[in-house]
Amino acid sequence: MDNIDCVKKKMEWIIKKSQVPEDPIHSKNTLEWLLKLKPDADDALKIAALGHDIERAIAERKVRREDYKDYDEFKEAHASNSAKILAEIMKECNISKKLADDIVFLVGHHETGGTRRVDILRDADSISFFHVNLPYYFLRNGIEETKRRCLWGYGKLPKNMQEVVVKFNYKDKELESLVMAWIAGR
Repeated sequence: MDNIDCVKKKMEWIIKKSQVPEDPIHSKNTLEWLLKLKPDADDALKIAALGHDIERAIAERKVRREDYKDYDEFKEAHASNSAKILAEIMKECNISKKLADDIVFLVGHHETGGTRRVDILRDADSISFFHVNLPYYFLRNGIEETKRRCLWGYGKLPKNMQEVVVKFNYKDKELESLVMAWIAGR
């Protein structure tokens, strides 16, 4: 097994154990969206897409929202914590410092963007939230919290990616109707 396969296998093993049921689906779906947005994505982007939310899968290391004054601060801490966990995994797998530093940077900024490459990861993650996470999120968190999260995620997408989101259909037609109303009313 080469070093990159080592990292992927360790990430997949951790994410499969997540108590957040959609985490394994979201990990793979984010990679799928990344490859739609950038078919020639390099290994750093692919690994970052798969592991960007890894901290949620480790209960004793998970960042808790209630520990932060606002949602953006919480999301920054989440991204930073995921980057630290991936750095540890990459060290165990003897990934080159250059590749590891690139992945740590990408994951550490995946919520905010800031460079062309990080923006692609952020957009893939955001689209995947709407594509696969949203129905689970709605069941766990109810209408008001889901509305807040939807508007936050939708607002950070560029216009062309917002157009992708509005085309999604959900099995739960109440959720679909709510999302369309929230987006139209922003």
